[in-house]
Amino acid sequence: MGRVVITHSTYLEGLIPLLEQLAREPGIDTVVPAVISRVRGRSPDLRLRLSTPITGGHKLVARRGSSAQEVFVVTGLSREELDALVQRLLNA
Repeated sequence: MGRVVITHSTYLEGLIPLLEQLAREPGIDTVVPAVISRVRGRSPDLRLRLSTPITGGHKLVARRGSSAQEVFVVTGLSREELDALVQRLLNA
């Protein structure tokens, strides 16, 4: 079972419960929500998209409203496995 690192005071609404579910999945070691930024366009619902590979895992981008937040996932899962896992959690 992985862990969610809580280091900021602000997170996108609904993101932490989703990340806690992700951290409970086998193969996930650590989930670290990071920088929030303003983006153009709007996403009415919370979306989580696989972005780029990082050393030891992958970067995800969470979107809600006109904000985006980076999420770093330390895992041994492949890009395809992690993407399938994220989609399953979002559709649950």
